Amino acid sequence: MKIIISPAKQMQVDADTFDVLSTPALLDKAIQIEKYLKSLTVDELRKLWHTNDKLFELNMDRLRKMDLKNEIQTPAILAFCGLQYQYMAPDLFTDNALEYIQEHLRILSSFYGVLRPFDGVVPYRLEMKAKAHVNGTKNLHAFWNDSWFNVLTQDDNLIINLASKMYASQVSRYIKNTKIKMVSCVFGYYHPTKHKVIQDNTYAKMARGEMVRYMAENQIQDFHKLINFNDLGYEYSPDFSDENNLIFLRDRNQEIHR
Repeated sequence: MKIIISPAKQMQVDADTFDVLSTPALLDKAIQIEKYLKSLTVDELRKLWHTNDKLFELNMDRLRKMDLKNEIQTPAILAFCGLQYQYMAPDLFTDNALEYIQEHLRILSSFYGVLRPFDGVVPYRLEMKAKAHVNGTKNLHAFWNDSWFNVLTQDDNLIINLASKMYASQVSRYIKNTKIKMVSCVFGYYHPTKHKVIQDNTYAKMARGEMVRYMAENQIQDFHKLINFNDLGYEYSPDFSDENNLIFLRDRNQEIHR
């Protein structure tokens, strides 16, 4: 079983909390992206990144210094700083939980491809939707092609999807006509007027992080046990779920407390 999550835009350097234990499986392709980014002009990078001046200068400095093999590296699970990672709180994990995520959790990255939690990474700026033409490809989806799917399914036939649609689609598009099963966890609320489940992105990011922590702390090996998750006011809804989608609903008006 592999659990997939999205990266976060904000990144940090932390070489003290945990040791780097592994190298990204698709590092050679990341090096190709590094070379591509360094070949762009300042104006081209500004157009690619779509950031304010402060963030642009920060990422320009990072790119100038970038050396994927020799630069100080941070374990991927600590390198990303978004809501999902804050609510996951991996720095508080037990040793057993840390071993669990290294075996099962994979971070999808537009720059690195597929990352294990303790793969060493450096900060980068590159969104999956960026109009990057690495090696003459149309976009990053075309550049990565089926490589993410191949890495994830090399030794497994079950994927638990906690990633955003943009990243998960790079995997799901290759599942048809295979024996691979992907089960997506969806977090939202029921809209009585529209008569459907609405995903609320901010709270969903929190819940995805909590779900990873729940799985790691409880050493979940059977995905059917995920229905017992009930953090942040979410509860499993059998009425809206099916064999490929586990739906967790909360009261839209309920304030979330950690």
